[in-house]
Amino acid sequence: MRTALLLGTLALGLSACTVTVRPNLGLQGSGSNLITSLRPDRGEGSTYAVGEPLRVSVTTRTAGYVTLIALQSNGYASTLIRNAYVPAGTTTFPRAQDGVTYNVAEPRGLQRVRAIFTRVRPTTDLVLRGSYDDGRWNATSDAYLQPYDAADRDVQETYLYIR
Repeated sequence: MRTALLLGTLALGLSACTVTVRPNLGLQGSGSNLITSLRPDRGEGSTYAVGEPLRVSVTTRTAGYVTLIALQSNGYASTLIRNAYVPAGTTTFPRAQDGVTYNVAEPRGLQRVRAIFTRVRPTTDLVLRGSYDDGRWNATSDAYLQPYDAADRDVQETYLYIR
């Protein structure tokens, strides 16, 4: 009887679980494996309240340049940092020398953060303003990466939730 009660409680508890599915990223520039990790400070898929600080860690196999862009749940995109030089290893943004903080803001919902990495200093800046759907978001990243050899570029994406 005790086992049946325990199994029943376990089944009830598990039925209340939710499954989070990572969005389909559709990244064309990835594949060179230069970015080995991209994650918010609380982990991928974590939840932040409006106003809380956010830090994003990027780990790369080699030195190069990172641009971080964000896509909010309402489709508004912005550039967090452009062409920041990083050594091989892990760099956490914002860095002290950036003179900024990343505090999450509305709208609530899914927030995507994309890291774009090139081994050579980019000759242009990626500036995002306005609303982007998945197609335009991916096309903008792809167009930015086109001048660079596939072995010298990478792009990865992570996500978090704002409540």
